[in-house]
Amino acid sequence: MGFRKHIPNTVTCLNLISGAVAVIMAFQDRLDAALGFVILAAVFDFLDGLTARALNAYSDIGKELDSLSDTVSFGLAPSLILYNYLNGFTAGIHPYICYFPLILAAFSALRLAKFNLDTRQSESFLGLPVPASGLCAASLAAFAAHYEQTANTFLANNFAIPAITLILSFLMISEIPMFSLKFKSLKWKANAQRYTFLCITIPAAAVLLVLKIHWTGIVFFIFAFYIIWNAAAALFRKLSDK
Repeated sequence: MGFRKHIPNTVTCLNLISGAVAVIMAFQDRLDAALGFVILAAVFDFLDGLTARALNAYSDIGKELDSLSDTVSFGLAPSLILYNYLNGFTAGIHPYICYFPLILAAFSALRLAKFNLDTRQSESFLGLPVPASGLCAASLAAFAAHYEQTANTFLANNFAIPAITLILSFLMISEIPMFSLKFKSLKWKANAQRYTFLCITIPAAAVLLVLKIHWTGIVFFIFAFYIIWNAAAALFRKLSDK
């Protein structure tokens, strides 16, 4: 058991390293590569929990290390990707607006600290998971960089990115129920919402590929749709209870 117990933590460290490389790619203005490393970090984030369950190698250190890694990979890295995206526009944007996305890093850390103390979130989430927030933010910037004219119109201004930052930050610390994308079994009853989500997003992503939408846009679609799905479901439940 001596060696096996370190395997999940090693995978978690690979998550952290991927996030650190994403930061470097962002400052080199390679937003596609930066998003790629954030996605790689998400893969390692999924695998560390899977490995821990398979090896029965849970530890308090692993839990804390996972949160620290997620703060870098899905909080700091995406916020700096957005910073570098905005910083690339020299006209029409107030210099300090570029720093606004850093709020995502702070709220990601707050969300993870809250999650670690909340015993209600073992099967699903209350509030937007940090990886989903980070992937949505990072893919938005990378996708927008491929469509400069549209980006200039909708995102490269003093209001759009700050508004998106505030929305994602609010969702992370909210009490809105959101399903986890991680499968603990393959049974339909336990994963009906996940399977339904996949049955919609996979064909939709295939259509976007046929339409030659850049892959960064497909990533953004998946996680934006995940957020809208959960927000709409929460609103529907609230209206049904009245």
